Parts: sequence; structure tokens; C-alpha cells
Amino acid sequence: KFTMVLALARYFHGGSIDDISRPLFLLPPLLLVAAPSALVLRQPDLGTTVMLIIAGGVIFFLAGVKLWKFGALALAALVSAPIAWHFLRDYQKNRVLTFLDPERDPLGAGYHIIQSKIALGSGGLFGKGFMLGSQSHLKFLPEKQTDFIFTMLSEEFGLMGGLGLLGLYSLILVYGFAISLRCRNQFGRLVGLGVTTTFFLYMFINIAMVIGLIPVVGAPLPLVSYGGTAMVSMLFGFGLLLGVYIHRDTQIGRRGSGEEL
Repeated sequence: KFTMVLALARYFHGGSIDDISRPLFLLPPLLLVAAPSALVLRQPDLGTTVMLIIAGGVIFFLAGVKLWKFGALALAALVSAPIAWHFLRDYQKNRVLTFLDPERDPLGAGYHIIQSKIALGSGGLFGKGFMLGSQSHLKFLPEKQTDFIFTMLSEEFGLMGGLGLLGLYSLILVYGFAISLRCRNQFGRLVGLGVTTTFFLYMFINIAMVIGLIPVVGAPLPLVSYGGTAMVSMLFGFGLLLGVYIHRDTQIGRRGSGEEL
């Protein structure tokens, strides 16, 4: 994801406003987004594919692509949705149908989200206490250490604990956007905003998933979920963000040369 952000930022940094308004100029970055998205979709991993497309779309928007072009793509996606439905695998269709009605299969596809909502509600305002969550520690809640770790945290520490974690995430987002907007070169701004937006997408998709706002997908909670790959990837992104801060006053030419202002 962050490699794609770097590639898109470098490409758009080398273009002017007039270039961005030309459809042919947008073809290479579209391929930069479409190629990895298609490969990930073949795994199949629909959740990561959606994240790649949204993150790429954010970079396009921040680079200055007109809103009507996004509207045209959204309309095309809406029209092609019935066709795309037939190409989804059975388990992916079940996720969407279960999202619409979890009670249709309470012991199968709907089990995860039903148990997640029970755990979230039972935590109350201040929670049941550390290591005292019945749904998570009695193994009613699957994947409590990875995708559903926010549910376990909210069951043990309640609404206040969940809001506390959201507050910490908000600080990271505020600092990330502030660093990006203070950068005086287009490349640094796009990299910083892309990294921060990707972090937000991880956070939003995971939390929205466990509270039932979107279908269940495999998305870890950044900096909290168990798993070395996701942690290393996120730390790599933060390293890029720190690099943007350090070189915030460097003016980078379109060919990549830079000088301190």
C-alpha cells in the first residue's frame, strides 16, 4: 500500500495542473492502482483490494483530479455492480448478505458479528475489567487477538476505553495531516497525506466492521492487532511520515533534485 502511495506521489509530483487535466496523463497512475488491486483480488482478498482503490483515489483527489471524474467512475461502478456480483465468490456474497441480515445464519456466517455486538454491549460504560471479558476469554468471540481486538478491548474497558483508543488514533491523524500540510513540496505532501489516509482506512474499516457498519473483512486494527507484517508495514509508513517532516522545507524539482529553503 505504501509503495503504491510513493509511486503515485512521485508521478503526480512531476506533472502540472494542465497535465493532470489530460485523460492520457492519468492512464499510468490508473494502471498503478489497477494492477496491484487486480492481483490482490485474485488471492482473493476483497477487503485489501477496496483499501488499495480508496487510498489510490485519495491520492488522485489530493493531486488535483476534478471531482466530476470521480463521479463518472462512481456511476460506472454502480452500473457494473450487478455484473460484478456474479463474479464474487460464495463466501464474499455471504459476507454481504450476512451484513444485511446477520440473523439469517447465526451459527455460521453471522456468528462473528453477532458475538462481537454482544461483547460490545456487555462492556457497558467502564467495562468488565482487564482479562475479565466473558465473550472473548470464554472463546465465544473468534479472532479476538487480530480482527476483533477492538471488541475485546471495549468489553474489558467499556465505552470509555474504546473512546480513549479513538482519541489516541485521532492524535496520530491530526499530527499526520499537520505534518503533510506543512510540507512545502508536492511530493512530500502527497506521501504524508497518503500514509495518514491509509492509517485512517485501516482504523475505520476495522472498527466499522466489528460494530456492524460494514461487512466483515480481514483488516487489522493498526498498532494493536496481533501480527508482525501489519506492524512492520505501519512502522514503515510512519518512517515515511517522519521523513516528510524532516524534509518539509526542501523544494523538490520535477525531476527529483531538491534544495533546502
